[in-house]
Amino acid sequence: MITIEKLKAYGANTDEGLARCMNNEAFYLKMIGMGLADANFNNLKNAVAAGNAKQAFEAAHALKGVVGNLALTPIYTPVSELTERLRGKSEMVDVTDLLNQVMDQFEKARALDA
Repeated sequence: MITIEKLKAYGANTDEGLARCMNNEAFYLKMIGMGLADANFNNLKNAVAAGNAKQAFEAAHALKGVVGNLALTPIYTPVSELTERLRGKSEMVDVTDLLNQVMDQFEKARALDA
């Protein structure tokens, strides 16, 4: 089960995330679960693998908003950089390092539910 303590240890800014959720811990934790189930994690991975810069940007940009609002800093930092690296690109650029960071942090966050 994901807890505030686990999220803090992971590196999330839980004070900020809770503030965005009216300091309602149950609501914040529910939103964390929904955020980590966001289809854009797979959409991003698939778009990069397919070399589709536009779709990769759209997925990364959407994730930036989701994880930013949830204050999941370990995911937010690389996904923000990935978003900017893809912004305005019509051809795929090398984002392998950032994609790996995003997916690694995503898996670490999901493991908090164990």
